[in-house]
Amino acid sequence: MMDLANPIYSTGLGSAYVGDALNLTRAVHDESINLILTSPPFALTRKKEYGNRSADEYVDWFMRFAKDFYRVLKKDGSFVIDLGGAYIPGYPVRTIYQYELLIKLCKETGFFLAQEFFHYNPARLPAPTEWVNVRRIRVKDSVNVVWWLSKTTSPKADNRKVLNPYGESMKQLLKNGYKAKLRPSGHDISTNFSKNNNGAIPSNLMSLANTESNSNYLRLCKLNGFKPHPARFPSGFPRFFIEFLTDTDDVVLDPFAGSNTTGWIAERLNRQWLSFDLNREYLLASKFRFENDLFQSIEEEVANDKTL
Repeated sequence: MMDLANPIYSTGLGSAYVGDALNLTRAVHDESINLILTSPPFALTRKKEYGNRSADEYVDWFMRFAKDFYRVLKKDGSFVIDLGGAYIPGYPVRTIYQYELLIKLCKETGFFLAQEFFHYNPARLPAPTEWVNVRRIRVKDSVNVVWWLSKTTSPKADNRKVLNPYGESMKQLLKNGYKAKLRPSGHDISTNFSKNNNGAIPSNLMSLANTESNSNYLRLCKLNGFKPHPARFPSGFPRFFIEFLTDTDDVVLDPFAGSNTTGWIAERLNRQWLSFDLNREYLLASKFRFENDLFQSIEEEVANDKTL
């Protein structure tokens, strides 16, 4: 999978490495990764302790990694990147760095845009204060864009693995049957609409409240004197894409791992994983996610997550 020794820790299925993702990814073998899933430091106006670039330099910074990300992916593999938006410093208008990056990844690296997703966090606080709370000229920003990219037009994917439970109205429809008819919009709703497919197909709007406050990871960080990573994935995010885009024993890479939620969920779903991060303390603390004696079930960890 990769020509690199001395991980900061390993588990039964994966390894975490401290270092620059640019150098570490170069050690990964060609076409050995099924899914790259990551949320790199965003191009925020205010500098964060975990490191982030400005919007002006972000695209060029990220494109340094793009060629190797493309190289290590299998032909039917996927690259999923979660990006938050940012305002132009001093002005109530937004940068377009996420879209500039998307265009470069597709035009210059060769990725296809398989589908865009929108990661909605209903618990996000109103910001920036100047435009949202003081002047009241903008509303709360609660959505990140998520680019699902692929090397081919037919990446591995199966939405039957990520079906949502049917709502009560659909359960009644399945029970009572449905009479085929033409909707006012012109859509022809056939009898196939009443077929039981064991769940509803999810949309590309992912509602995931990032309100973790009492997990094993946080408790063990406090107990051992480690500062938790301040910008953690909600666990439902990697779970959705890992189930949707990979199979058992496939390999998942997170090159900007932070607290390594991606690797932890990959392990719980019986996928192999690799995780990289520059910050030794954050990655070392992420080992607490794998403490067997305090392991919660994955269902408990994502109990507050909801994917629409």
